[in-house]
Amino acid sequence: MDVAVVGAGIVGCALASALARRGDAVIVLERAAREGTGVTSRNSGVIHSGLYYPPGSLKAETCLRGQALLYAWVTAQGVPHARTGKLVVARDQPEEAALATLHANAIAAGARGLRWIDATEVARREPALPTMRAALWCEHSGIVDPHAFASSLRADAERCGATFVTQCELRAISPTAAGLRLETTRGELEVGALVNAAGLDADRVAALAGIAAPQIHPCRGDYFRLHTPGRYRHLVYPVRAPGSLGLGVHLTLELDGGLRLGPDAEYVTSREDFGPAEHKHTAFLAAATALLGPLAPGQISYDGCGIRPKLRGPGETQERDFVILEGPPGCVHLVGIESPGLTAALALAERVAGMI
Repeated sequence: MDVAVVGAGIVGCALASALARRGDAVIVLERAAREGTGVTSRNSGVIHSGLYYPPGSLKAETCLRGQALLYAWVTAQGVPHARTGKLVVARDQPEEAALATLHANAIAAGARGLRWIDATEVARREPALPTMRAALWCEHSGIVDPHAFASSLRADAERCGATFVTQCELRAISPTAAGLRLETTRGELEVGALVNAAGLDADRVAALAGIAAPQIHPCRGDYFRLHTPGRYRHLVYPVRAPGSLGLGVHLTLELDGGLRLGPDAEYVTSREDFGPAEHKHTAFLAAATALLGPLAPGQISYDGCGIRPKLRGPGETQERDFVILEGPPGCVHLVGIESPGLTAALALAERVAGMI
């Protein structure tokens, strides 16, 4: 095979599609039983607009390019999605000042479809919200079905000749005269190049290739379901507190009309502990009430969690950018692909394909 892609999450499937479309013989190695069951399966499905990332960063560039590519792809392929728009709301004067800083950063990064709106327009767009001082309206933010998105990319890659091998774990990588020999739990193969898109295990796969990639710090995010269907029309986010680990508990719409709150952000030691966290009910109720107004305890219930492959470690105050590493010859590693990885997937695939 010309190229092996390790990991069949949204980025791995996008890579397989991009490489197979140009005629490469591609094999995708996935530890799970099907595509999109890792980090991809446990995110909010939000299509981001590039508000939070430093201008010129990989996150900013691939988010903005990826958003345009994503909407074109899901429209052409019939993948369920909705351009809902998003409100980032300021509840008081300090938050309004922080929102102005966020707006300036987003404009400098090249974000499109942004508009500052006052309290009257916030109330018109979302009459169920408590009174806000102001908000940033993000026209192009939306939601997509992550499972259907990943499956559409896999189907496209397979139409172009790619092979997906599931329940297959990579064990060793060694150089050969022609490229690389890969030892897996389902046998050996030789390839000309390898792309590591292994999500939470990307640092470990890089280590198999002899590359000291930045360490991934697993960061858990829990979700609660909000039981007030039909009450909101847009995504609603608070202003991110300076130095905070996440974006703050926010309101996410689902394609079937459901509503979710979260995720929060908490470092964990295990990359595979997805057990319930009912004990967070009080904290989520407080965060939801601060954002949406008074709620009864019974209006929210626990709904699941995901784990982000963060490069920002405990004790650090600044977020870290995506990392794309090369080495040894023929290997490219994508490390720390957390949010906005879903939105950026097609742009990351486009960029990495150009390196192979």
